[in-house]
Amino acid sequence: MAPPEGNTGIRRIINAFKFSLQGFRACFRTEEAFRQEIYLTALMVPAAFWIGDTNVEQIVLLGSVVLVLITEMLNTAIERAIDRISTERHELSKEAKDMGSAAVFMALVFCGFAWVMIAIPKFF
Repeated sequence: MAPPEGNTGIRRIINAFKFSLQGFRACFRTEEAFRQEIYLTALMVPAAFWIGDTNVEQIVLLGSVVLVLITEMLNTAIERAIDRISTERHELSKEAKDMGSAAVFMALVFCGFAWVMIAIPKFF
C-alpha cells in the first residue's frame, strides 16, 4: 500500500519531527512529573559529563535520564488513551495505569542506581 500523497521522503521526516515536538510540548504542558524530570535533566546532563570518567559512564548516566523521560511519556500516553476510552472505573484500566506507573518507577530506580554506582567511586 502506498503512503498518502505528500507524505513521503523528506516531508514525512519533517512531519514526524513536528508531531514529536507536539507530543513533547503536550507532555510538558500537562504533566507535572514530566516537568520536574525535565528540570532535573537540565541539571543532570552537565553533571553526567563531570561525573562520568569514560564515554561509557557518560552514556550510561545520560541514557538512564533519557530512559526516565521516555518512560514518563509512554506512561502519560497510556493514561490518556485509557481516559479517552472511558473515565469510568474499571479494573483493567487501573491495572494498565498502575503498570505504566510501575514502569516509570523502575526507570527511576535504574537511573538512581546507575548514578550512585558511577558517582560513589568518584567521591569516596
